Amino acid sequence: MSFVIRAATRDDLQPLYEMAKLTGGGFTNLPPDRNSLNAKIERAGRSFARDGEDLDLTEELFVMVLENTETGAVRGTSQLFTQVGQSFPFYSYRLTTLTQHSTELERTVTAEMLTLTNDLGGCSEVGGLFLHPNERAGGLGMLLARSRYLFIAAHRERFGDRILAELRGIIDDKGGSPFWDAIGGKFFGMSFQEADEFNAVHGNQFIADLMPKHPVYTALLSEEARRVIGLPHPNGRAAMRMLENENFSYEGYVDIFDGGPTMLARTDNVASIKHAVHLPVVDTALEKGEKALIASGRLADFRCCYGARELREGGMAIDSSAADLLGVSEGDMVWSIAR
Repeated sequence: MSFVIRAATRDDLQPLYEMAKLTGGGFTNLPPDRNSLNAKIERAGRSFARDGEDLDLTEELFVMVLENTETGAVRGTSQLFTQVGQSFPFYSYRLTTLTQHSTELERTVTAEMLTLTNDLGGCSEVGGLFLHPNERAGGLGMLLARSRYLFIAAHRERFGDRILAELRGIIDDKGGSPFWDAIGGKFFGMSFQEADEFNAVHGNQFIADLMPKHPVYTALLSEEARRVIGLPHPNGRAAMRMLENENFSYEGYVDIFDGGPTMLARTDNVASIKHAVHLPVVDTALEKGEKALIASGRLADFRCCYGARELREGGMAIDSSAADLLGVSEGDMVWSIAR
């Protein structure tokens, strides 16, 4: 397979823009806006160029792309944030319950509430994952998703102790959000699409300025809005399963725009980080071996692909195709996780 994950560059702006137009809305990390995408690429470029032993955990962004090395076409993308909520507060709704009892009525009532929180500030984040519709076969979505964890393993000092992933919520056929219409739309005078586009371009400080700070009782919402709280978009169900397989879980946090679930994990407990191995290459001509993800390089030189591997005493043997895609030879260090 001639696909490789690599750092995004300025030359990737056009394909990223073309993919952003295919997302269908509600995809804040990949807005169909050239200026916003260019700003992301430039910010990522500064993060990739920043190295040293005395790094503080700042809000860095890394943008990756999936390239077909035979054609040079960019067919997917993903993003990593080292620490959210540092420049601006990171808002979520937390789904909680309040139980009250009346002795006179001999009745106990449990009410479900949505509370605006900044609980997740300081977490790292994996997001912005999009695979071109024509490439949704052959495990490329898994390559995009899991390569991020090998990047984290290779740069563990830059990431926090917890990591989150926001899944897009339910969007109707017209591009609207029942959840937004029931809450945010009541206070902002903006449609979901308008609010989502504004957030993607300008950030969510307007939420802090205008969103009501008191808990919202879900019983006061429409049935349609209540039904979608914590549910992923149908296109995101496979992503949710992949996250669960990586030891992420849903803990009651939902997106303030569309009510989609926020998945959380301890960074060192993410399966692809916990079980990743870092070994020298001892052979680049392996003919048969275990299917795996293999990655090499740091920061802007990071590359990841599928390949065959064999763990041996003193290192790892890999197939010649993977060695060529990664540009490694015997003695070079690689990270790997079983496919």
